[in-house]
Amino acid sequence: MARVRLSVAERREELLRAAVEQIEARGVAAVRISDVAAALGVSNALVLYHFSSKEQLVAAAFAHAAEADLGRLRRILGRRSTAVRRLRAAVRWYAPTGRAKGWRLWIEGWAASLRDPELRRVAASLDQEWKTALARVIAEGAAAGEFRCADPAGAAWRLTAFLDGLAVQTTAYAGSLSRTAMLRWADAALVRELNLPNETGDGDGDEDDGEDGHEGEGREPGQV
Repeated sequence: MARVRLSVAERREELLRAAVEQIEARGVAAVRISDVAAALGVSNALVLYHFSSKEQLVAAAFAHAAEADLGRLRRILGRRSTAVRRLRAAVRWYAPTGRAKGWRLWIEGWAASLRDPELRRVAASLDQEWKTALARVIAEGAAAGEFRCADPAGAAWRLTAFLDGLAVQTTAYAGSLSRTAMLRWADAALVRELNLPNETGDGDGDEDDGEDGHEGEGREPGQV
């Protein structure tokens, strides 16, 4: 049966999805152009036509996966609701036991970016977008008088650093912490940053968002 001819955009999308899957399965260091080609039944030359090197393919795949989760974060933070409800929903979704899909890929990306300038540039830019999006809503809530936070940007950095650290621990040592404890800690971190009453979350952020995730693998994050 003849292979369906894809547009350039469709082919790139197919290659990026396959690259993400291969990176998750093999790791950045071990994955090869030939692995991606073999997964799709195409030639190495076709992959290299769209991405001139493994480094370019990896960076593009990482950005492709991360942008999908960024899109989901923007939708959560853009809901018509209070800043507190939106932030709780975002933190619970972003947490390592939440519905984001890319933690394993982020961890791979962090490690590889130490030696790959292009991946480092892409990862840093995407990471800053996460922090900026959170800081913007924190600033909105503070301005509206929902809570007190003198430094929204600093609060966003501390929150993401805390959740990133938990993600490394729970991804590397699966089963080391229960989902209940993880979400309780995530909410407690948000309570501290926003100077909210010292009580557990009310479940606002745990509503079904209609999108399946790979629980425990995170910010995974079309898949990071």
